[in-house]
Amino acid sequence: MSDEWNFPKGDLMKGKKGLVMGVANDKSIAWGIACQLAAQGADIAFSYMGESLLRRVEPLAASIGVKHLIECDVSSDASMDDAFAKLKDIYGEIDFVIHSIAFANKNELQGSFVENTTREGFLLAMNISAFSFVDTARRAAELMPNGGSLVTLTYLGSERVIPNYNTMGVAKAALEASTRYIARDLGPKGIRANAISAGAMRTLSLAGISGGRGLHAKSGQFSAMKEATSMEGVAGAALWLASDLGFSTTGEVVHVDAGFHIMGLSEEQEG
Repeated sequence: MSDEWNFPKGDLMKGKKGLVMGVANDKSIAWGIACQLAAQGADIAFSYMGESLLRRVEPLAASIGVKHLIECDVSSDASMDDAFAKLKDIYGEIDFVIHSIAFANKNELQGSFVENTTREGFLLAMNISAFSFVDTARRAAELMPNGGSLVTLTYLGSERVIPNYNTMGVAKAALEASTRYIARDLGPKGIRANAISAGAMRTLSLAGISGGRGLHAKSGQFSAMKEATSMEGVAGAALWLASDLGFSTTGEVVHVDAGFHIMGLSEEQEG
């Protein structure tokens, strides 16, 4: 577990089993959430794609007692079939899934959205960043006979124009709309679906966006709390939504960004 973060320990997730998708390194939001869930007693499996990611994820998993690593390419039906079959073999039933997966071609995360977006790139971003949550929800629901929680990660670029976010912003908007429809369809089964709109954080995803470092600095400077988004805050929100504390909350986009999303003009622009 990272020494940078201070996650409360307890047994809120004791007896709960689930899957965390999207751990890439020790700066990943998915990793921070996994650390918090593990600190509260959750039994977690990680998914990963490819040998290079496995080498990164293995030591992280071992450090918090995660024993099950499942290869999964969300763009492949066969790979998803295999991954969820393995998950069923391991646990039988699960209680939660954390979905923190998104991708867009780097050349489409800069400059003009209109000029730089290609058909192929647009469809790729939508497939991996939005449809993968729909596909995950359908498969996970089969392993949640007693209800459960699905949590995905989004960003404010879905609602407002963020420089260089471009195709990913459109994909995140689709992800949020999908979350609401998933919540409607699976609600009668006791399965909740929510999205956390995390503020800009120092992750691989941010590094892939042109001007990402500046975006991170400005997000803290212009937020209501005048501070950057903390991993403790994002992981805490995920804990609430994944645990029994989240009962009766579904179809929501929960902003965890130190109040950046509520601001209009920055103070230096006012007056």
